[in-house]
Amino acid sequence: MKIAFFAVLLGLLFSGCGAEPVVKLGNEVLAAGGFKELVGRRVGLITNPSGVNRRLETTIEVLRRAPGVTLVALFGPEHGIYGDVPAGDKVESRVDVRTGLPVHSLYGATRKPTPKMLQGLDAVVYDLQDTGCRSYTFVSTMGMAMEACAEAGVEFVVLDRPNPLGGLRVEGPGVQQDKFRSFVSQWDVPYVYGLTCGELARMINDRGWIKKPCKLTVVPLQGWKRVMVWGDTGLPWVPASPHIPHGDSPLFQAATGMLGEIGGVSIGVGYTLPFQTIAAPKVDPYALAARLNGYALPGVFFRPLTYKPYYATFKDEVIGGVQVHFTDSAGAPLTAINYYALEALRQVAGIDVFAEAVKANKKFDMFDKVNGTDATRRALQAGHPAAAIVGAWQAGEEKFRRERAKYLLY
Repeated sequence: MKIAFFAVLLGLLFSGCGAEPVVKLGNEVLAAGGFKELVGRRVGLITNPSGVNRRLETTIEVLRRAPGVTLVALFGPEHGIYGDVPAGDKVESRVDVRTGLPVHSLYGATRKPTPKMLQGLDAVVYDLQDTGCRSYTFVSTMGMAMEACAEAGVEFVVLDRPNPLGGLRVEGPGVQQDKFRSFVSQWDVPYVYGLTCGELARMINDRGWIKKPCKLTVVPLQGWKRVMVWGDTGLPWVPASPHIPHGDSPLFQAATGMLGEIGGVSIGVGYTLPFQTIAAPKVDPYALAARLNGYALPGVFFRPLTYKPYYATFKDEVIGGVQVHFTDSAGAPLTAINYYALEALRQVAGIDVFAEAVKANKKFDMFDKVNGTDATRRALQAGHPAAAIVGAWQAGEEKFRRERAKYLLY
């Protein structure tokens, strides 16, 4: 009887092992097709630890052993090819001791490949996992590299990856003035844009956002649907950067990342919950949770908590606030949470982060750049309701949905 029970149990445990994967990555589709897009070519690769297949093999290793493909150079975005460089710190060009390949930095002396870096290359391959949020710099690196490849006559090949926020969600302000265009707001897309990197590359290439269109090849995903967030894909997650450790981390980054650009609020960076908290000294956690839950935002719940950050904002100080929990990952309004949180902190705890920043002679450059405009900040400073600010995005969001339609692959 016991033997029969364990046989059934083992059968249940392993019944799905031979099943087809839910989603095949672009790098897996490339390999399954015999690397035909790259055979006979000298190749450069833009990647980091997130550039892996479902077996967690890096694209560096896959291309090094690919028959007929010659991998001759690596390119490091923000955080470097090994993901070990802190946010905002320069990445140095060097020789990779593990592979012996030159590593050209795209987040140091230049953020665009130079003609010398591209010399002798037939193609540049891009395999990076972004977060689906405009402020995440990998998609800026992608477009700048596309422009450089166009100028040098080098093909650009995107190994497509899922948007971890899904392909339906479009949220937030666009880049409203060129003076707010930067590496955290490089392209004319909303803060959350609902495109895979391959789809965004097609849009960048076609709409004149770079000086000259490149020869672009997108190796598409198989099995991905626009309704999917990362947890639906069946894929393992490798940290795309130090504070994006899990597959649901991009959800939290979009929900609180703007708060982190102002100061005066802890968003869990420097604690065990990066981007998952909204907290500050002398805040009543229960009052803040009640106010935020009172907005009845769909798909999200705010739980009271108290903690002591071990570095960064409010280091070694006990602070109160909330932990963000998503009950419907695909349906929650992520970007809006940043603004409702600012309103709730002011109403419940009397915390006006903008007024405090002015007193401390802090500037709002990064907050405005991430927003792509200073209109949002000015509205918040003037006390405009969060609901009105969020509602003002709707026309721009709808316009973008129409504009992006011709670039969709899935």
